[in-house]
Amino acid sequence: MGDVVSSHLDESKRQMIAGRTRAVLEDFSRLYEQQYAVALFNKVRFDIEGSCGPQSQLLHRKDPLQDRNIFSGNLFHYLDNKKWRHRFLYIPDSYNVYYYDNKMAHERGLHPKGIINCAGYRALTSVDEYLELIGNSLPDVKAKASTSPFLKCATPYCIMLWHPYGRHHYFGMMTEKERSKWHAVFQDCIRHTNNNLSEEDKVQTPAFTDAVRLYRQAHGQYGTWDMMCGEPPQILANLVMESLHPELRDLIGPRLRGKMQQRQKSWILISDAVYKMVLAQTRAQYEATVQICESQRPRLEASLRTDMDQIISSKEHVSGKIRGMVQPKVEQLLKLSVRPYISSILEALMAPTSNGFSEVRDVFSNELGDMSKNILNDASKDQLGEHMEKISMLAFHPVKMQGCYEEVEKMQLEGLQERFDVSSPAVFIQRAQILMRGQMDNAVYTFEQLLHQNLESTEREHVCKAAQRCQDRVIKKFDYDSSTVRKKFFREALLQILIPYLLKRLSPSCKGDLPRFQEMIFEDFSQFILVENVFEEVVLQSVTKDITMAVKEVAVQRRHNLFRDSIVLKGSDLNLHQLADKPAVDWAEQYGGEEPGRDTVRRRKQVVSMIQLDSSPMLHGSCLDVPGVERIPEEGEEEEDGEEEEEEGEGQSPSIDTATSPESVNEIGNVHTPTILDRLNKIRNADRPTTPNRVNENADVDTPTSPNRVNEIGNVHTPTILDRLNKMRNVDKLTIPDRVNDIRNEDMPSSPDNVCEIRDLINPKVEVIVPAYVEDSTPLSNGDLSQDKPEDAAPSSSEAGSTCHPDDSGFQSLTNEATDEEEAQPIAEALKAGGAVADPERVVVTMQPQDSQTGEENSGKISDSEPDLVFTI
Repeated sequence: MGDVVSSHLDESKRQMIAGRTRAVLEDFSRLYEQQYAVALFNKVRFDIEGSCGPQSQLLHRKDPLQDRNIFSGNLFHYLDNKKWRHRFLYIPDSYNVYYYDNKMAHERGLHPKGIINCAGYRALTSVDEYLELIGNSLPDVKAKASTSPFLKCATPYCIMLWHPYGRHHYFGMMTEKERSKWHAVFQDCIRHTNNNLSEEDKVQTPAFTDAVRLYRQAHGQYGTWDMMCGEPPQILANLVMESLHPELRDLIGPRLRGKMQQRQKSWILISDAVYKMVLAQTRAQYEATVQICESQRPRLEASLRTDMDQIISSKEHVSGKIRGMVQPKVEQLLKLSVRPYISSILEALMAPTSNGFSEVRDVFSNELGDMSKNILNDASKDQLGEHMEKISMLAFHPVKMQGCYEEVEKMQLEGLQERFDVSSPAVFIQRAQILMRGQMDNAVYTFEQLLHQNLESTEREHVCKAAQRCQDRVIKKFDYDSSTVRKKFFREALLQILIPYLLKRLSPSCKGDLPRFQEMIFEDFSQFILVENVFEEVVLQSVTKDITMAVKEVAVQRRHNLFRDSIVLKGSDLNLHQLADKPAVDWAEQYGGEEPGRDTVRRRKQVVSMIQLDSSPMLHGSCLDVPGVERIPEEGEEEEDGEEEEEEGEGQSPSIDTATSPESVNEIGNVHTPTILDRLNKIRNADRPTTPNRVNENADVDTPTSPNRVNEIGNVHTPTILDRLNKMRNVDKLTIPDRVNDIRNEDMPSSPDNVCEIRDLINPKVEVIVPAYVEDSTPLSNGDLSQDKPEDAAPSSSEAGSTCHPDDSGFQSLTNEATDEEEAQPIAEALKAGGAVADPERVVVTMQPQDSQTGEENSGKISDSEPDLVFTI
């Protein structure tokens, strides 16, 4: 596909792209330098005058994700060579997605195969929705919902990461539960990376956002913008691509050749290449612009602090003149086109947002309630530390917070979007979700500090009572803080909707008169006072009164659960605010059994637990290549005959079988890990034909597996000689002690003694004495077995040289594990003839191989002390 990109992006087009990007960045840089001085003036003025607005009652965590990563796990990733590769994904606190060949490559510190910055992406689980977006990428190519563009998912559960300009990514999961967890994680990555403008920086961030807004307004775009997401260079690249992308599509689209799917894929690759070129150029230019402005900051700040009073007086004089000209027009526009719709906008915003914050409160209370129930009987601080370690990251747990986020996603602005030029409610949804996560973290952090303070003077038996008191106190503070945060969000959202609408209506009649007001400003102050900014402030002040009154009227309604803003000074709750200066509590170190202050190298803790599926085994981080669909014919066209050689996967483990089709991925969950018993059965049944039906019958036998083998074998059945004995017992109603199953599972080939016993089964004659029935049917624990010989003991030299050694190097075919059912009948008849139940201590099982010539069984001796019953197999 590199040839497609190079053929359509020749040198002339690359120069054109660079020239268009340079032109946009020059205009932006000029606006940024102007807005930088204005933002610095506002910041210095705010520092001097101060603010007496409402303050948070909850504490704020400085670095919530310190020594944390969000998630890691294995899934299938679609590659450019039309194959699906089993990848290991790692998501650190930056929320960028790193993918590796396997988990071992990540643990060894190798470079990742790639990094996905999720800013601007959308995580889609519907193929039809993805096809609709792909169909709109080229004007003359429309994809149908019944066909796939150039991709067939390897599993029934897929997630597509779609970007309007960048590369698309496709992931496959084995179950719906696994996809739901990954979808929540990807959405959290998108939500976080979209909000990458620092709110702590009161100069660069306002200067950047105002410069982007003024640039778009100069080109007639006043409404909200969905691609205002990511870091500043990414936003600038989106700004360039907003006008460049349609032009390139009209220029290159008609020249693409091939079928519909091939043209779509080629266009995605070309668009991604252009986006990378633009992003590299915007990153370099933005850094240079910021560096120039920062170098001038000391001089500008010194001038501001010297002449602050004169600058404020000059600005107020100009604001009064502009207000006298604009106010009548603004008042008429507000009366006719804005005030009748404020209540409708508020209602559309408030209902889903309030439900989301209410869900946050419920999740916080439920998690603390569950913790109290778990430690009620134990009343141990060690147990409390284990639970608090999980609760401390509750706000950053995408799966637990997903229900809260879904409440806000119900926000609809239908009917208001066209009138007020709102592209979609996605901007407000993500902003509300970020505020919800912040409030949850503040509540959790405040609860941690209060509980830790109480534990120092609380007896062990009163831990639950102390936790309940802290919880009640935090809930009250959360109610007030969430009310304040919601009302602020409603005011900002209304301004973000109404101000662009008012400016678009007023600009044609007012912008022409603004230059004459610039003459009223002294030249020394002209860089801090811009008449265009003053004009927007006048419009904002005019509509702010209506917005504030509307929010107050709605706040008195009890159904929205809003409270009066409270002004909390630091001295009013001295006990709580003294805790704000203390470091975060390390619950694992202080209450998790580790010695405080001990220098230990610990791995970064993970917020979301690893996905462990009960129905299918993990592949131990290994890579598995699944060939993709090389070509999908369009509707009404016969598929041409042709074959392509499959490319070998990079880094594929030679011991893992390669699936031959995407459908074979579904069989991965049933793949069996071979054991020594499987090898023995394979040798004994080498000359016996088996059928798939027999495999299903054997698989139906319920065989409990040893705990240390569950992760490797999963739910796949391992038929052994004792399994057949158990099956015979069920057929003939023979009462054989259930300890046969226990001993069978505990005698897995994890011990060298068991290896010797299994190896001896290859001899012509084998005697297996069923151990005595354990009294009261009490199962043996793994610890009982480990006392005789530890599991990790090295095998002896004779065992090491045996050909029957454990081997996990490959996947065993299930058809080799089938047994012959006809063999059970003569044994069953012999058992019935006995007429009595045998003593378990006197049972002998012998296996006599047949003579290759006659087919008769070789005779063998039984032990000197004759048992009650002998089973010959």
